[in-house]
Amino acid sequence: MAGSIPREFIDEVLAYTDIVELIDSRIPLKRSGSNHMACCPFHGEKTPSFSVSQPKQFYHCFGCGASGDAIRFLMEYEHLSFVEAIEELAQTAGLEVPRAAYDNQQTRQSPQQFELLDQVANYYQYQLQHHAQAQKVQAYIKQRGLSGDIIQTFALGFAPPGWDNVLNVIGAGNEQKIQALVDTGMLIKRDNEQPESKRAHQSPWYDRFRERLMFPIRDRRGRTIAFGGRILGNDKPKYINSPETPLFHKGQELYGLFELKQALRNIDRVLVVEGYMDVVALAQFDIRYSVATLGTATTAEHLQKLFRLCDEVIFCFDGDRAGREAGWRAMNNALSAIKPGKQARFMFLPDGEDPDTLVRQKGKDGFEAAIDNAQSFSEFFFETLMQKVNMETLDGRSKLIDLSKPYLQQIQEGAFQTLMIARLSELAEIDTVSLANLLGIKAALGTSIDRSGSAYRPGAKSLNSQNTGRSVLQVASPVKKAIAYLLQYPVLAEITGDPGRFSSLEHADIALFVQLLDLLQNDPTLNTARILAKWSDAGQRQYLEQLAVEPSLLTDEEAIRCEFNEILQLLSRQYQQQRFNRLERKERQHGLSKVEKSEYLQLLNLLNTQQS
Repeated sequence: MAGSIPREFIDEVLAYTDIVELIDSRIPLKRSGSNHMACCPFHGEKTPSFSVSQPKQFYHCFGCGASGDAIRFLMEYEHLSFVEAIEELAQTAGLEVPRAAYDNQQTRQSPQQFELLDQVANYYQYQLQHHAQAQKVQAYIKQRGLSGDIIQTFALGFAPPGWDNVLNVIGAGNEQKIQALVDTGMLIKRDNEQPESKRAHQSPWYDRFRERLMFPIRDRRGRTIAFGGRILGNDKPKYINSPETPLFHKGQELYGLFELKQALRNIDRVLVVEGYMDVVALAQFDIRYSVATLGTATTAEHLQKLFRLCDEVIFCFDGDRAGREAGWRAMNNALSAIKPGKQARFMFLPDGEDPDTLVRQKGKDGFEAAIDNAQSFSEFFFETLMQKVNMETLDGRSKLIDLSKPYLQQIQEGAFQTLMIARLSELAEIDTVSLANLLGIKAALGTSIDRSGSAYRPGAKSLNSQNTGRSVLQVASPVKKAIAYLLQYPVLAEITGDPGRFSSLEHADIALFVQLLDLLQNDPTLNTARILAKWSDAGQRQYLEQLAVEPSLLTDEEAIRCEFNEILQLLSRQYQQQRFNRLERKERQHGLSKVEKSEYLQLLNLLNTQQS
């Protein structure tokens, strides 16, 4: 999506959403004290440790550490992108996502377009079963061994012969419907160079798909957004796809993704293949985790979508030169998409085989054994580059470093990048420190560089203190404790007074504490989830999320209020001492004004009283 959703709208969506109702509609919750509990949906467990707080509008698993608001839950549980989760919550709340959040093509989408394409899909399905000339298609499907269940699951259909079936049946002479069919790529404009006599009795439009086995392409909600069509004879092209439309962007969509998510709740890996029939044939053999690209190379956006679903993506290509070149393009796009904990592998098929033929030969177990033996990212990467150099010479090893450099620089800092550099250091016979300097990647030296200069970043050490057996808040600084209490009990901000007086204190986290106080005093109605949603810095937000779920020794709200008040008094005394010291220094160096002398004496008396 080209635009961004305004933060004000995100806050409004969260304000309209009850996280308990949202999660309970997917996972049965049971009330336990002030919270609701269930077995965690994100890791296997027998004893419930997944807690949902209605006042905070926040969930947290004490087993695996998963936590977040309603948006995060939908993203993790239903494998949605951030925008998709917002759209889902907005639809439930009866809100419309601001149109400014969409690019020009997105704003041209209309419910009628989705409805008409679903009608077209139903029409094609009916024709497959009942059209007089569907026997050839039926015979092809039978030859492929597809069951009725698989045909229905993928909504396979038949575009019958003729130039105006969709035009007349779905368009039905309605100009608005015809225009919507044009906009969605189902109708094509006729060549206006025909003689006037031939055009007189013809519509200016004709059907895009004719005499083809049809594969509906569906979005995450199961709505038809485009089609692929396979010719059954020897005509060319063998496959044609819908063009780019307001509903369909081939660089963003994957065939079979909707069906995959319908079939599997827990998705360990996804196999990316090249054809519609490969996906359908693999599903027939109960391999339900494959998807296909749509006439384009695998894009970074495809991979981001897949890595939200699972931790491992396997690319499946022909073993010939073209297949390996396609694998390299996929690898290149995967570089920036691979995050910590994610991996990509590459499976190259024997000559003359495709996933459909191979699974018929080997069966499910044999085919999955071939998947298990797929090349790792590093094997494919270095094997491909080493074919271009002579590894027996210094020049060749130097060339390998030069070839690797632009790719390794794209990988996110972390274990994967470090291990790739370590492998290159072995192959090039150079120490890691020297190699890292040549590559310009400091992380390989074991130095964690925060490029933003922020004290908070996603890669920062977790606050989780399970290994020590103690809560972080038992040993935390007063300011960190105060932040955690504010996140868990936002009402405490009412007793703080002017937060600006603390901003000059020299404490870690003091700026974050003042910012949080200021936010809560401007909007006292915020709950934990809505507070966190307002943080634009991802590292700070992660830090706050961890503090929001840290257990405290105190469970009584009044006791927490008392401790929070004591922290405020401590910070106030520190501010007073700091101010007094500054005035005292100024008195010695330059002298004080009348107003400053009065303030100095008041602080002196106050500090003496506190010490007595």
